[in-house]
Amino acid sequence: MSDDRRTPTIHDVARAAGVSIGTVSKALNGTGSLSQATRDRVMTTIRALNFRPNLLAKSLHTGLSGSVGLISNDSFGRFTMPIMEGLERVLSEDGIGVFMANATDDPDRERAHLDQLLAKQIDGLVVTSRRADRRPSIEIQGLPIPVIYVFSQGGEDALTFLPDDEGGARLATEHLIAQGRRRIAHITGPDNFEAVRLREIGWRAALSAAGLQPQALLHGPWSEAWGREAMARLLQDPPDAIFCGNDQIARGVADTLREAGLRCPEDVALVGFDNWDVMVSACRPALTSVDMNLTALGAEAGRQLSAMIKGARITGTHRLPCTLIHREST
Repeated sequence: MSDDRRTPTIHDVARAAGVSIGTVSKALNGTGSLSQATRDRVMTTIRALNFRPNLLAKSLHTGLSGSVGLISNDSFGRFTMPIMEGLERVLSEDGIGVFMANATDDPDRERAHLDQLLAKQIDGLVVTSRRADRRPSIEIQGLPIPVIYVFSQGGEDALTFLPDDEGGARLATEHLIAQGRRRIAHITGPDNFEAVRLREIGWRAALSAAGLQPQALLHGPWSEAWGREAMARLLQDPPDAIFCGNDQIARGVADTLREAGLRCPEDVALVGFDNWDVMVSACRPALTSVDMNLTALGAEAGRQLSAMIKGARITGTHRLPCTLIHREST
């Protein structure tokens, strides 16, 4: 009596599809000069039999595991998950899976996660974070696998992908200027963040190009409470527009404007940064914000990582453009 629970093999697929084992292999790997009809018949049979290729056998043949690692300290996934989405979408086209590990801010935990990923014989590693500042480089002794930093920065020679914070701030400020605003303040986060410093540079550069003087610049925590407090300080002589360093701060600013009887955008226009959906949609009015395009950042990292796995050598820091999403607050 046959065992219907037996795992189907490549031999079963070949027999059911009426082709050779080599033809099945070519259909699986997207290689060879198969007709589309043959390729479709093989793939239909594979799905019907619920056949799964033996990746271990394939890795022994190619020297590649068909997997990469992603390690992060972004516990909430606010920045990592969009990056992961773009990375995974691109790598899946090459049949590469992604293992993700969260190291919080614990170096020992990060090392343990890294050891586990390396034990899986990953073909490459992506390092990301909840802030795009420089961090200690990850050293992988004796294993020449490519390492890419995304929304994080490693050593001088590392391949790094970051959002263009300065360019995004210019977009926001130029938008406010185009709306006829002339007294534009900037309420933002702690100045020990590189992104904060770059966004300030972008704000100042856009004002300077328009012949305008910067209004108030206020640094504080990344929080709605800080947005409310900072705006309260400006109520005696309010600006006609405010560019905020993130959406949480902007939402707090919107609360104080409303409580003070100031209309947004009629009296004070407001722009945030991050385009975090839970913040921009809950803000009243809905918040215009700068999108860092993190999914696109992850996708570009995936394309370059795939090329590096195949032997390309790529280094340098690349800043990808941000996008302004226009809503009711301007």
